[in-house]
Formats: sequence, structure tokens, C-alpha cells
Amino acid sequence: MSALVLEGKTLAQKTEQELTARVAALKEASGGATPILATILVGDDPASATYVRMKGNACERIGMESLKVELVASTTTQQLYDAIIELNNNTNVHGILLQHPVPAQIDERLCFDAIDVEKDVDGVTCFGFGRMAMGVKAYGCATPKGIMRLLESYDIQLAGKEAVVVGRSPILGKPMAAMLLNADATVTICHSKTINLAEIVGRADIVVATVGRPEYIKADWIKDNAIVIDAGSHPGGKGDIELAPLVNRVQAYTPVPGGVGPMTINTLIYQTVEAGEKNLALKKPSSL
Repeated sequence: MSALVLEGKTLAQKTEQELTARVAALKEASGGATPILATILVGDDPASATYVRMKGNACERIGMESLKVELVASTTTQQLYDAIIELNNNTNVHGILLQHPVPAQIDERLCFDAIDVEKDVDGVTCFGFGRMAMGVKAYGCATPKGIMRLLESYDIQLAGKEAVVVGRSPILGKPMAAMLLNADATVTICHSKTINLAEIVGRADIVVATVGRPEYIKADWIKDNAIVIDAGSHPGGKGDIELAPLVNRVQAYTPVPGGVGPMTINTLIYQTVEAGEKNLALKKPSSL
């Protein structure tokens, strides 16, 4: 059979066109104001700098603004915390992104949780996670929320399905599991201590891989007609799943690259526009 390819790149491009129109409407209605995303980069890690630049470029493409905060690698927890509080108090800023990871001397969790939940457009605070998990309105962690948006756009039915999430990170695996549970899937979370991983993956209707290891999940573990979501990205175009043998026997899959990856930044920008609309008191257009 021919599997459905879940093209995150295509959805992200379509969403950007719609967000451009929403930002333009907001700018006109508010007398020139646009949503503003503040990005915080601590240190000079090249990969982190690239990610922050990509997020700024995404803001620019849809006509909204970004505020870049760059701190030296020797920044202390208190200095970063104070910078976040300043952004919380800046009424012109609608979303705050703290680029992960931060230098080792910083208490990253303390600083994440300093972000105002109303500006937590990357979905990284404990409070935001708790609200999301309890089914209360909150901005979701960008990658799992992007996956949920992708599944919804292709009308993938989740209710009653058995989903297996491989990986339990606080910004990917755990929120992914909570979002699937809220969508009425039956969810199992697997991790490095899981026994009989292949057997558990093998019974899944939906497999979500978030392990960060190239082709860690083997194709022969996955049953026919499953839905395969690969959140990994590794050199050589590899994900966390051995994908090539699956493309003709699963129901749907996310390609690597071009599947989950584009949805992460897109969801961050999407949620920043939502925050801007809310805080600039514009009645939102119909949802995407």
C-alpha cells in the first residue's frame, strides 16, 4: 500500500501564509502593533545561535517582530532570572523563548519556570505543562503540539488508538503522552529502563519516537498499518526510526527531514501570534 506522508513542511508553509494575514489584521486594528517574540540566548553555542536565528527569520516572514536578548556564557542563574522577569514585565512582549540548553552553572528549570505562563509560547513551564495535562487552556510544548497539529491537519483519528511514546523528556516525551491521552488515545511511555521495548512498540497503532538516537527503533518492531511519528533528526537524513522499510506498509509516517522538524518553530510562532491577539485585544479570526 502507499502510505500517507505527513508533510510538516507543507503545513508550516500554509500556516505561515495564514499567520501573515492575521498579523497584518492585528497591525491594522492595533494602530501598528504586532506580536513580539523575545528570544534569550545564553552563551555562544553555534547550534543554539542557529536555532534562535531561524526563529527570528520565521517571525520576520510573517511580519511580526522579535526581540533578541543575548547573554554571555558566564551569566549566572540570578542574572538570567532577572532578564526573564524584565521581559515578563514588558507589556510589548507577548512570547518568551529561552533557548535550550543553557550553560551548566545555570539552574535551567528555575529559569524556565520564571517565564510568565501567559508568555510561555514554547510550553516549557511546569505550570503550563500542568494546565495542559489537566485539559486547561495553555500553550503546548512546541514539538509535541506541532505533532498534534500535524495529525489533526491530516485527519488522523486518535481516539481509542494505542499509542506508544518512546522517550520521556520533559519538553517532548512527557507532554506528547499527555496530549495524546487528552485526545482519547491509550498511551504507554517507554524509556531507557523499559523491558521488552520491541514487543511494546509492536502492538502500537501510533508510534512516536523521541529518543534522540539514530534509527534506534527498528522497522521490524512496527506493525503494518501503524502511524509512525519520528521526532528525531540526525546527520544523513536519519531519524529515530528505521524508516525506509516502512514506507510501503504503514498507514502514515512523518518524513525526515520535512516532517516533525518544521512544525516546531511553526508552532512557536503560531502560539506567539495567539498570545499577541489575546493581549492586544483583537478578536481572533477563525482558527487555522
